[in-house]
Amino acid sequence: MDSDGTHDARGTHADRVPRPAGPPRVPPRPTQAPGGPPRPDGSAFLSWLRTPRPEAAPGVWRFGHRPRPEVEPEQIPARQLLSGAFIAFLVGYLIWSLLWNGYLGGWWLLPLYAMIPDSWAQPHSFASVVVVYAYYVAVALGIMIGVGRLGRWGEVWRRYGPPAWRRAAPVDDRPPVPEEDPAQWNALRAAGAADAADRLGSDARAGLMSDVDHARITRAWQGVRSGRHSLATFTGAVLREGAAACLHPSGERDLPGRLARHDLVTGQVRLGTTADDARNPYAYRGTGMALGPELLGTSLLAVGPAGSGKTGGVVWPLVESLCLHALAGRAAVVVVGAAGAGLGPVDAYDVVVRVGNPESVYDLDLYGGTSDPDEAAAVLAEALVGDLADPHPSGDSRRSTTVLAQLLGPYRAVHGRFPSVPELRQLLDGAPGPLGALRKALTDGGQESLLRELDARERQMGQPGDLGGVLADRVALLDRPAFAGFFDTSGQTRPFSLRALDHPVRVRIDLPQRGHADASRILSRLVLAQFAASVAVREDRSLFACLVLDDATGVVTPDAVRGIQRLRSANAGVVMTLRTLDDAPRPLRSPLLGAIGCRVALSGLTPWDGQDFAEVWGKEWIEARDVTDRQIIAETPAGKAVHMLRRVITGNAPTARAVTVRQVERERWSASELAHAVPPGHAVLSLTSVRGEHAPPLLVDLRNPGAEA
Repeated sequence: MDSDGTHDARGTHADRVPRPAGPPRVPPRPTQAPGGPPRPDGSAFLSWLRTPRPEAAPGVWRFGHRPRPEVEPEQIPARQLLSGAFIAFLVGYLIWSLLWNGYLGGWWLLPLYAMIPDSWAQPHSFASVVVVYAYYVAVALGIMIGVGRLGRWGEVWRRYGPPAWRRAAPVDDRPPVPEEDPAQWNALRAAGAADAADRLGSDARAGLMSDVDHARITRAWQGVRSGRHSLATFTGAVLREGAAACLHPSGERDLPGRLARHDLVTGQVRLGTTADDARNPYAYRGTGMALGPELLGTSLLAVGPAGSGKTGGVVWPLVESLCLHALAGRAAVVVVGAAGAGLGPVDAYDVVVRVGNPESVYDLDLYGGTSDPDEAAAVLAEALVGDLADPHPSGDSRRSTTVLAQLLGPYRAVHGRFPSVPELRQLLDGAPGPLGALRKALTDGGQESLLRELDARERQMGQPGDLGGVLADRVALLDRPAFAGFFDTSGQTRPFSLRALDHPVRVRIDLPQRGHADASRILSRLVLAQFAASVAVREDRSLFACLVLDDATGVVTPDAVRGIQRLRSANAGVVMTLRTLDDAPRPLRSPLLGAIGCRVALSGLTPWDGQDFAEVWGKEWIEARDVTDRQIIAETPAGKAVHMLRRVITGNAPTARAVTVRQVERERWSASELAHAVPPGHAVLSLTSVRGEHAPPLLVDLRNPGAEA
């Protein structure tokens, strides 16, 4: 047995080969688990990062975008183009034949005789043969160039030759120069963080960095540039964690799965492809259609019947994009919809509130996390009776706010909290027991001003026009056995408050729909009112906040429209869907469409809904061409032969055409076109960015969001 414990298969000690002195050799450490897939390199990520993203019009998918001309070039019909090219070839061949056979005389050889010496003109001279045939080739090329221009051979080559066979331009795999390479993190190097830039670059080349990591670290670096974070803290985190630095509080670096196509460098999510339709501007035709925070900051409204693709084609891609932005520290998103509405898995969110489900981990704060009774009363009044206010832009719910403030203020002063739903219902009903106990506590505490509030509430009870009974009836919709464990104010549950929108949080609120439709509408109005109030008082407005209402039926109120108008200045937006504009009060439809910058009309609209969209999109001046064709009758045999040749070339009968061009004003999209000319799976959408840039109404195919432009 050898010194290392192995048997020698060759016999005695004398026959053994001596081993070199030194420690035994250790096999290299495996780079991955046995049987696991090979670790990917960073080529795919680097290729994605280095892809050009030129500036483009609002809504254009910028990833690898190739700009198109603003005006469509004239397109000659294929039959006319090929016939003209062939006839031009015949004409050129005829001219050459006439010259070669001497039918046109020898004048075309005079330049040749004038340029060559007499000694070269001897027969059987090599120089003369070369020069003469070179002259022939030059003349033939001149004829070919002339007839080629007349016959548009260049366009035939571009349309049917090898340039048309290549569907896309070849990709340049050469890495950019270091000064222009985004994978070099030159901004960090310029600020003195070269070590952090080297660590991030090595992780990117090793395949350890994703698009979310890049966006998250870029966001953290913006915080360093703005002074919110220190350079030393950022550099230390990057050197320690690499691509996993500056993680989201959840610890997640990506979503469980993706359905849409995202580009986190520009912040866009691709919804579909702009149709190659004459009603779309030529610069948009065939390009990808995408949305980002710069467009959602003006809010979005999608209208279409059930099954038209509102949730699957519009809402979920936007929600998925906002959740990725939240993981990158750029956004906070709150999604409100029915349970099972297709708003993504539970793992895609940080907080999931299942109203009416006893297994829900989180509760919903009825008062929005505020301690001000007047603010809580205003938000709660909008939720309870906002739909009963005067349905005009000037309508409001101030009387209901006053009624609630007369009760919430005294109750909080006595108990240190706001009343629960059953307690609020009893106070609004005017139950003598709770009101008497509240009065006694206020008297003992010497709260004279709050006693006057309570006295005013008691005087108004029972009088005609008192809103206490109406509010009590609406609160009764929330005081049901299904919601017994919710809206707790005693501190025994984990209520979620929209005051948390200062952080990149992902929230989903599942509303009860079966048997509680009215309660769901109240909760939707409550969340919208709390959202509008919370984003207005945020300290850090660089974080984009977005509220997504999968069904905004009964949510459109005068206060809601005014709140949506104020969101743009707070770096926030709302995404809303409606089955029909009839779900909004008639006087509020035009103000709603005017307050929202991104409007989506899906297929299947009614003509009445189409009329509202047609009015808000307005009209445009177009060039109308009135063409009058009069057939030409040939009387001579030669004329008939010419007409027959013309019919063969163009495919049309010989006519005399009179064209009248005039400027007319017409609707961009008429109500009839929106109701009947939008194919299934398509939508017509107009966009407005927070900077005021506009995109006209575009017909978009929502069924192929991942296709290349």
